[in-house]
Amino acid sequence: MSKWAGNIGFATCTEVKPGIWKDVITDRAYKGDEHRISRRLQSADRLGENPVISNEISIIADAFAFENFQNIRYIVWHGAKWKIKTITVESPRLVLEIGEVYNGTGGPES
Repeated sequence: MSKWAGNIGFATCTEVKPGIWKDVITDRAYKGDEHRISRRLQSADRLGENPVISNEISIIADAFAFENFQNIRYIVWHGAKWKIKTITVESPRLVLEIGEVYNGTGGPES
């Protein structure tokens, strides 16, 4: 099991103009362990294949992460943003399963 340290993106639905709401992404730094590393290619109705990974990263969660785990949108792993497929609460940790590359907006690198 190897160690992981990086950012996790949390979305907060914020009213940017009267009646207009938008997800605003905030990155927060966390540390944890990589439990499972696996990869497969997923064919789609377009050219090429999409990389899909099923890695599990167990983070040491703070109060903010426990209160907002339903708002986690991505994790930064090996320099790329990856969507979170599932989150399992195993206090004092959250176990995050990674899926496809995250193509949403938000965060400091966007």
